[in-house]
Amino acid sequence: MGERALVKDWAAASRTCLEEAVSVSPPFQEAFYVDPKIPCAQAYRFDIKRGQRAEISVEREGRESARIFLDLFRVEGDSPEFWVHVASAPESETYLEFEPRLSIPYAIRLQPELLRGGRFTVTIRIVPSLGFPVAGADSRDIGSGFGAPRDGGRRKHHGVDIFARRHTPILAPSDALVRRAGEQPLGGRTVWLWDQKRNLHLYFAHLQEHKVSTNQTVSQGEKIGTVGNTGNARTTPPHLHFGVYIRGTGAVDPVDFITETNDSPSPITLGLDVLGTWVRTRNRRVILYTTASGRTSSHPPLEVNSPLLVAAASQDRYRVVLPNGATGYVDGGRVESALPGFQQVIAEQSSPIKEAPSLDSLAKDWLEPGGEADILGMFQDYWLVRTEKGLTGWMPIPQPADSGGTSAS
Repeated sequence: MGERALVKDWAAASRTCLEEAVSVSPPFQEAFYVDPKIPCAQAYRFDIKRGQRAEISVEREGRESARIFLDLFRVEGDSPEFWVHVASAPESETYLEFEPRLSIPYAIRLQPELLRGGRFTVTIRIVPSLGFPVAGADSRDIGSGFGAPRDGGRRKHHGVDIFARRHTPILAPSDALVRRAGEQPLGGRTVWLWDQKRNLHLYFAHLQEHKVSTNQTVSQGEKIGTVGNTGNARTTPPHLHFGVYIRGTGAVDPVDFITETNDSPSPITLGLDVLGTWVRTRNRRVILYTTASGRTSSHPPLEVNSPLLVAAASQDRYRVVLPNGATGYVDGGRVESALPGFQQVIAEQSSPIKEAPSLDSLAKDWLEPGGEADILGMFQDYWLVRTEKGLTGWMPIPQPADSGGTSAS
């Protein structure tokens, strides 16, 4: 294939992979194989909420250097042609993080540079964009949520209340500037921080005492005060009222900004030597799952010896491609390498070895009379075979009405 054709195919792969983006639920980790001779790309689609941060990293097995292009898209509409490119990893980086402005799906595309391949592992994590503002506490200590009625329903709660012992340290959730540290009737002792990076105004109320002053800069995790119940909270147990405000929007729910997430993906427990190769089902009625972690399926169960091309591995399942192009996940324990074959065929007449299991597929070679091949799998009216020359392809299964045909030994 000429260089110009390779470049054209590489560009086409970058577009088509978005149409075939795999839907995943972070934390997620998957290993996949890229054939350096075949331009291709991988894409993953996932949900993320405003206030969270996605962290995407890619590792390549081996010492050979190969650039990976990481591109992030905001999913808008049903077709990728409407998706909006929002970020790319720097040229020398295999890591990308971002914090969305909208709680909608996003897609990440991973594509090795032309004529580079190998085994890669992608990890997608979702974490809160801010640190938790009360030392030693977590989201289980939130006792009053955003939007709860106040003053008999005349107003709404524009933050969350985090309950803790009096004098518990209050921590800066991010690097910020102290815009104001003072006292007022409702909030009591309060602190306003401005997170310039995210353009967020962070509000802390009912403090027992201040530990910062106006115009001071603070680092994430730095102590800015202590928990109390000053202001109109004197009749309630000590707690921190924490609010997040966005210019032009006003108060937003802080929960997703600070709620801890499970950011450790399940480890891959399968052998990776079969990535990019054919396997076959070991049992009858093997389920082709829609996702790596789900239990749903929209495909009929697979019969024994069904050939599957392994595209990736995640947790205890392989992501596979069926000969007809259908994709999904199968339990790793339900398949085995297609090599060696489970049976041998000896041709009694010339038979084509096709590129695909279909009538209009081109023949890559022919198995002449007396020629032998190992049967690796069966799909519809075709065997997946490997010839004595080491060529793998599709051979029509002889029908009973054939006058000549083939015999298996």
